Amino acid sequence: MRVATSSLPVQSDSLTGQMRIGAPDGCANYILPQVCAVLAVEHPELDIQIVALPRVFNLSRREADLAIGVSAPTAGRLTVQKITDYRLHLAASEAYLKGADEISEKGALRDHRIVGYIPDMIFDRELDYLADIGVGRVPLASNSVSVQLHLLRRGGGVGVVHDFAMPFAPELRFVLQNEIALTRSFYMIRHEDDRQNAKLARFAQALSDGVRKEIFRLEAGILT
Repeated sequence: MRVATSSLPVQSDSLTGQMRIGAPDGCANYILPQVCAVLAVEHPELDIQIVALPRVFNLSRREADLAIGVSAPTAGRLTVQKITDYRLHLAASEAYLKGADEISEKGALRDHRIVGYIPDMIFDRELDYLADIGVGRVPLASNSVSVQLHLLRRGGGVGVVHDFAMPFAPELRFVLQNEIALTRSFYMIRHEDDRQNAKLARFAQALSDGVRKEIFRLEAGILT
């Protein structure tokens, strides 16, 4: 008995070619490495580039194929989809907390050294965490969230930390965890001209799914 076979070519589910992702450095340092490493294994012919910069990416100039942002753009020819929420809390190293005055309420923060962003280099209002908390002076500041994390790990003071970064900094402890809690979101941003690009759409979906799963895993304190 002869079995009929289709003459149509079999289309592979594997992604190929180059994909460049623009992302803020918190996401780029603590989320995307794990997510993209998995995608690279699943799609061996795919070249993934992560551009980590503390600024908004210009997709019209093709600085990246897609970008992850901390707010949804309201201007430009862009398509925007929310990926997920993430949480942030104040934290400090155990060594700093042992040698400093107790922080029992928000008002006590004025007596502590604060680590945060350089005020005039905050590229998105959603990153102005300390203004939301009511903190003014920032004695130790950087435009990089990764530098801020290392300052905190070395006993620099008290600062806002992504919950998903905490597993990478075992020296840190949450401060006023029940009193001060922030929630922000990540958004997948693509140029409107790429709406019909099926490959980019598949990659964006796989990336979004991976980011959601990784944030859930890290916020649960799991680091393997």
